[in-house]
Amino acid sequence: MKSQLFHTDQYETVQDGIKEFLNQQEEFLSGNTVRSTRAVGDAMQDILSENFQSILGKNWCAKYSSQFARRAMADLAFEDKDGFYYVVDVKTHRLSTKFNMPNLTSVERLARFYEDDKNYFVVLMLAYDIEGLRAVIEHVRFVPIEFLGWDCLTIGALGWGQIQIANSNIITVSPGYSRKKWMIEFCDTMLEFYPKEIAKIDSRIERFKKIREECEKRSD
Repeated sequence: MKSQLFHTDQYETVQDGIKEFLNQQEEFLSGNTVRSTRAVGDAMQDILSENFQSILGKNWCAKYSSQFARRAMADLAFEDKDGFYYVVDVKTHRLSTKFNMPNLTSVERLARFYEDDKNYFVVLMLAYDIEGLRAVIEHVRFVPIEFLGWDCLTIGALGWGQIQIANSNIITVSPGYSRKKWMIEFCDTMLEFYPKEIAKIDSRIERFKKIREECEKRSD
């Protein structure tokens, strides 16, 4: 059984609801806040956290939580009536900025989380621009990570590796994409990534061997 939220057009209804809700908000940014993309993002996430359950509606939200540690996998999480569990990573992108490369999640965390087919890691991307003291939402994407193409994702070298959006201005979405296919592509990506990292480490080892040799030749 697959999630009826994401394997029907219902997620598009949620996307539209999020956009409509945020764009109905009164000016909620201060002069100082509006200059900081991080502060604007935090403000939008706070408003969304307080109201996300009602945006989803009872049909899709049997249980809801928005209380997570800052480094947790989720910003929001909910369970639907069929027992599917969704963790939502909220990302904001100011369209007037030229480049944005946000981290999504650790490759190891995602691999463990996706051992259960009832778990969904969901990316909620809010693309906006500023008008006065308002953040005007232009685009909303509310999709599980497996709907995102590997042509718009990359791996960052942190810990086991971090899945990142390569450029927030270019996001490829394939609705209904097979999780099995996406996970195989994920594994292939990592099996290409790690040997390259090993080669980098080997070159760094050689570099410091040479530095050490030079240091040994010096006088105190």
